[in-house]
This record gives sequence, structure tokens and C-alpha cells, in this order.
Amino acid sequence: MEHPVQADDAWDAGDMGCGELVFLLSERMRALGPGKVLGLTATDLGAPEDIPAWCRMTGHVLLSSLPPRYLIRSKES
Repeated sequence: MEHPVQADDAWDAGDMGCGELVFLLSERMRALGPGKVLGLTATDLGAPEDIPAWCRMTGHVLLSSLPPRYLIRSKES
């Protein structure tokens, strides 16, 4: 089922591991701007746990988590 929110940008991180993934994800979210949505594809086995945890720790909003696809709204400030 397709999520009704459209991504402003998309990134296929492939099977990139947690350390590199969250570093580059932080950079991408910062460049995207407040309130924008990133469509992320991440196939690493740890991603289903790492992505939600990263969102909780950083204040970004996980809109959808259907591994390997995620929709993340950047925090407002």
C-alpha cells in the first residue's frame, strides 16, 4: 500500500551499515530543510531498529516504516 505523503527527495542507501548510514542521513536531512520528507531505502539488517531509534534521538519524525522503505520528515527547527 502506497503512503499518502510524497517524499521531497529520495535516497537509496543500499546495505550501508549503521555508522555510515546515520552520518550520511544526518547530512541529507540537514540539506533537505525543515518539514521536508525524505524517502529512504535501506536494506541493512539493522535498519529496522536503527532508523526508528535515530529518529527518536534526533527529533525527526518517522512517518512510515515498511522495511526496506522509510519516510522521514525533517524536524522543524
